[in-house]
Amino acid sequence: MKDPNNTRNTMPRQGSPLWIYFVVVVLLGAAACGTALAGMSGAEIDALVRNPVFWILACFIVFGELRPIITPGSTENNGATTSTTFAFAALLYAGLPIAAVLQAVAAATCGILRGRSPHRIAFNVAQYTLALGAAQLVLRLFGVHADPIALWVPEGTDLIAIAVAGTAYFVCNDLLVGVAVALHERVSLLKAVRWDLGYQVLVHLALLGLAPLMVVAMDRSAAFVPLIVLPFIAVYLNASVSVRREHQALHDGLTGLPNRKLLIVRTEEALAEARGAGARAAGTSRAPFLAGLLPFANGLAGAARRNKDADGTSRRAGLFLLDLDRFKEVNDTLGHPTGDRLLQLVAHRLTHSVRPGDLVARLGGDEFAILLPTIRDAAAAREVAARMRAALSEPVRLDGMSFDLEASVGIALFPDHAPDFELLLQRADVAMYNAKASRNGVEIYSSANDRNSPARLTMLGDLRRAVDRGELELHYQPKISLHDGQLVGMEALVRWRHPDKGLLGPEHFLPIAEQTYLMRSITHYVVEAALTQAAAWWREDLTVQVAVNASGRDLLDTGLTEAIESGLLQRGLPAAALQLEITERILMNEPAYASETVSALAALGIPLSLDDFGTGYSSLVRLKRMPVEEIKIDASFIQRIADSSDDAVIVRSIVDLARTLGLRTVAEGVEEARTAVLLREMGCDAAQGWHFGRPMEAAAATDWLRGGVERAPEPAA
Repeated sequence: MKDPNNTRNTMPRQGSPLWIYFVVVVLLGAAACGTALAGMSGAEIDALVRNPVFWILACFIVFGELRPIITPGSTENNGATTSTTFAFAALLYAGLPIAAVLQAVAAATCGILRGRSPHRIAFNVAQYTLALGAAQLVLRLFGVHADPIALWVPEGTDLIAIAVAGTAYFVCNDLLVGVAVALHERVSLLKAVRWDLGYQVLVHLALLGLAPLMVVAMDRSAAFVPLIVLPFIAVYLNASVSVRREHQALHDGLTGLPNRKLLIVRTEEALAEARGAGARAAGTSRAPFLAGLLPFANGLAGAARRNKDADGTSRRAGLFLLDLDRFKEVNDTLGHPTGDRLLQLVAHRLTHSVRPGDLVARLGGDEFAILLPTIRDAAAAREVAARMRAALSEPVRLDGMSFDLEASVGIALFPDHAPDFELLLQRADVAMYNAKASRNGVEIYSSANDRNSPARLTMLGDLRRAVDRGELELHYQPKISLHDGQLVGMEALVRWRHPDKGLLGPEHFLPIAEQTYLMRSITHYVVEAALTQAAAWWREDLTVQVAVNASGRDLLDTGLTEAIESGLLQRGLPAAALQLEITERILMNEPAYASETVSALAALGIPLSLDDFGTGYSSLVRLKRMPVEEIKIDASFIQRIADSSDDAVIVRSIVDLARTLGLRTVAEGVEEARTAVLLREMGCDAAQGWHFGRPMEAAAATDWLRGGVERAPEPAA
């Protein structure tokens, strides 16, 4: 099988220190191998060919090189190669020429079958030859001389010589790799060799320690050699079971995707790399070096080059949280087996829509996480998210039915939004729910929309004190009839007179309050203040209807209706003096809990207005059943009707629909006279906006009602 990292299988830049080092190592290895082979006689070659032990060894060395022992946390590229045992045994038994040739054949065969480039194969061969040569020199110093004719079988007293030779083999092999890593990563040699030194020591101790036993068995009979292989088979089987168990522990059983545990590991690795903390040891191979090091090193080098953005800041990593919209309906309607098949299809589409190197994980249910180890900026993250949503949007056919999949994606970036995995996931979750609420599909984390952010919590504390201190106040904006220019009503708009920041509009604090029970206090304050002002106007015979906005949380408050009824009775006001404006999206999205409160308010006689109409998804049947008397057309349509024929058509359709249902229409955001004229021609009943009057404090609004302030002119016919 070809190496999956074959695309990075490139020679180091010619003339670079790493390139020079490669050339030197390959030349030294070739010289060592040539010198060893030149000393072989014809008799030795003949003895080698006729001895079946060497053919068996050759097979085992090739097999050991092709099939490393893969343990949890390792891969085919950096697993323990059992060829080390058999090559070292060949060195002890018959000398360097035989061991070097057999190991070179194995390394070349493995490299060719895996599609490695020639320079990688050459380095492997040279690496092994030099390590075996170092061990041979040590054995010579201890007086050990072995060749295919004069075979050497160690005694108990030779264990020290074998141990020192094995140490020389390991040290030479590890230093050859360590120098290359140090040159490539531009780190110290000590740091390079320490990355996985403990693991390599244990592996080589076990593999090299079996070599003397192998020699003793070979000397007795070639038939004993396969028996030595039995422990390796047991190790292979145990390692396979361990890897399978690790895979089960780190992957989702339904989709086969990584689970939360593996996501945490990979994210921590990506964040460490993004911080510039150093390379990950898991991707580094020691023996053979080019079987795994170069793909990893080249990829790491590319990542290092991208480690700094143009502005010099550390590069980013991204974490996405993706949740399928309305997936529960599929499970409830068609059953869990169909839902499971749909999740498997989603997993397949996600893994094929992300970039190479990105990780798709399933957290549970219909929730998926996507790790982007490298990402340029927020715009690039949005592009990846848009590509995923586009892949999911393709219709799906299951059990003869067609499904249209939609997903909401929340994005959090390191280091912009969080310094670690847990906080990154939490903030991606916040962004994902904001995407669902806004129906935008994709949202990037913003502290302004996070109820748990320090700034938001500070603002919430200030707002709570503002309610107690009476820092909230109401401004009033008139609604004017487009037919005769008469006043229809006044909308009460809350403002916060912050002691440090000045006058704040509702967009600065109401989104925070709406996510907490503080909204109930604010609404009750607004209702009381609006009723108090309405009573003052009615006492002056200024019979003005005051409109108050209600949030989704307000409709959960069963005491709202009682508070309004009590306030009207205390001030002697009729129910028509107060109007409640309810956002269309609230009634459409949450009809179950909204209907009870809305029905109670309607039964009390409170006029209801459907605010921001056009931004929700009202059905004609539901709209007809709602106890509302007025529809307020959202300003986003009104402000463009003079320049956009599409918006003009939408507004005209809403006006005609409302007239058919017997409802009054009010246009929001009217800022120009020509817009007012167009609305009147369409048949719109009333309007509000800066053209007719800006929001005014209570005293200014009173003067305006008394006629002390000139009103905007009636739109010309």
